[in-house]
Amino acid sequence: MVYKLIDATAVKEGTAIIIDNAPCIVRSVDISKTGKHGHSKVRLEAIGIIDGKKRVVVKPGHEKFEVPLITKYRGQVLSVGEKTASIMDLESYETLDITYTEEVKEGLREGCQVEYWDIDGQRIIKKVF
Repeated sequence: MVYKLIDATAVKEGTAIIIDNAPCIVRSVDISKTGKHGHSKVRLEAIGIIDGKKRVVVKPGHEKFEVPLITKYRGQVLSVGEKTASIMDLESYETLDITYTEEVKEGLREGCQVEYWDIDGQRIIKKVF
């Protein structure tokens, strides 16, 4: 689900946008001046939130980007597997199997609390407390 649309020239570093149907965090933005025939160009470098892939995009300044709806939740780790962890949500007390990134892998253990993000139905563990 798309939260809103923003112009390419309004994108700032740290903004979450959708590139190639993948939610990404913008790392750098370069905006060129308008030329003889009109439009400015925007060059974006972004990192995928779910897959961690780097994406580079060049678009006209008047094009729009979709901003995904990101909801953050807290949970407690029940067990840790190869690529997923079993989490109990601290608000609804439901049990979920959620993937985690390599950055949080070493701090992830049973009984610790985590922050996980729900991005358009995809869930990923982003922080360990």
